[in-house]
Amino acid sequence: MNDDETPESTLERTPGRGRSPESEPIEPSAPDEFGLVQVWWGDGKGKTTATLGMGMRAAGHGYRVHVLQFMKGGASSVEAVRGEYNAIAALPGISYENLGHYGWHGMADGSDEADHEERARAGLERARELVSAANDADLGTPFDLEGPPEEGVHMLVLDEILYAVDRGLIDEADVLELIDAKPDGLELVLSGSHAEPTYLESRADLVTNVRKEKHPIDAGQRARRGTEY
Repeated sequence: MNDDETPESTLERTPGRGRSPESEPIEPSAPDEFGLVQVWWGDGKGKTTATLGMGMRAAGHGYRVHVLQFMKGGASSVEAVRGEYNAIAALPGISYENLGHYGWHGMADGSDEADHEERARAGLERARELVSAANDADLGTPFDLEGPPEEGVHMLVLDEILYAVDRGLIDEADVLELIDAKPDGLELVLSGSHAEPTYLESRADLVTNVRKEKHPIDAGQRARRGTEY
């Protein structure tokens, strides 16, 4: 604190003016500063976890959020339940849909490679529909928290879309077209990929590399209920 400052003036410059935040009822609202492109990639655990947490935070402010998942249809190590889906269903303002196919493309797990490609292309078409709907909506106004995403969303999370690019199921150009087509007020979040998506370097506003230092899967630990699904 400078000599000419009082404790009261110092508090004016702190978050919340020195008051601890408390939960408030969630009411429909619209963001003032959305519109960036985020990229979450890397070989570490936590990309989807981070983007879902951010979506939950946005929904907590009353913004409309939708999560569209590519490539996540399940595997033998994952039960037919997802904790995040249960949580999303209980939280106003955020919704999800999953267009992934059982298993993982290129992993010799018995799943049909052609089906993976078909589902990924369907996910791309759905993403295009949602971006188009956001263009038609007024993103400066609140949306019905339980309304369909076709009426517009403030944040669109395309989970594992970058992995679909890695596998050659959709093209880099397809992702770039989504970025070009999005309205200024739509926060677009792209996740997935163990390989650096260099084609997005000049187009993204935020790029986070989620790097693995150590992972229990390397020691034979299977996916755990409540942490991985």
